[in-house]
Amino acid sequence: MVTQIGAIPVTLGSLPLSVVDDAGVTWLNTDLKGWSSPGVRAELQLRQADHGAWASPVYLEPRPITITGAIMAPSTAARDAAVEQLIAAVALTDTLLVVQETIPKQVTVRRSGDLLVSKVGPYGAEYSLLVTAADPRRYSTTLQSRSAALPSVTGGLTLPITMPLTITATTASGSITLVNEGSIATRPTLTVTGPTVGGFTIVATRPDGVTTQQTYSDTLNTGDSLVLDASSRQVTLNGQVSRRLYMSGTWPEIPTQSQITFSWTCPNYDAGALLTGTARSAWM
Repeated sequence: MVTQIGAIPVTLGSLPLSVVDDAGVTWLNTDLKGWSSPGVRAELQLRQADHGAWASPVYLEPRPITITGAIMAPSTAARDAAVEQLIAAVALTDTLLVVQETIPKQVTVRRSGDLLVSKVGPYGAEYSLLVTAADPRRYSTTLQSRSAALPSVTGGLTLPITMPLTITATTASGSITLVNEGSIATRPTLTVTGPTVGGFTIVATRPDGVTTQQTYSDTLNTGDSLVLDASSRQVTLNGQVSRRLYMSGTWPEIPTQSQITFSWTCPNYDAGALLTGTARSAWM
């Protein structure tokens, strides 16, 4: 049975770094540098014949993270096997790094430096590894997901009698709301499942009433799935084909401590069409 240890549990890929595992190996994470803040990219142009400077926009740089820790095993063989697990976990491809704070957060990292391992005695080892998150935002481990069919009104009837008897109609709003509880704007992913004959339009509305919209001008057939990824600015049909050419408008961002409501319409109503939005709260 795995036993959690350490003040802040850390997991790299599928490898927990703050546990006593089933093999009796103790993994102890001793430091996590770079988690609290990445660097920033900014420029200042000095003012001529005046105090101060002109400030450019400020952007976060990629987030390098150095993880140090110790391994203590019941045998040399168990120690060596644990070291091999660590080497495999520090992957050259995208890997989730999860830190179980009060609000658990995650980043996607890749190996970006040497993995240094020093064996201590017959049963122990100390390590230091460097990974980098190209996207510096720390995201909630909870993925929000909301779905809505196209807006519609069904039913409803007023009978022509002395006391008008009204049967209330059923209304589908065709809208979803995604929330960002973090400290930096986050970008949603919207997926539209066809059929949408004649394309569709999605309007994003902030609490202050400011709106932006995106319009897709081509038809989606039954079973087609179109993914609008606001983070990568890509529009992909059925997981393979780019359809960026048919998309116009403004990519949405959900502001800090706020939300956006997405409403959508299509020139030709079909009950099978579906809009799904996903997002994670994000922190600097």
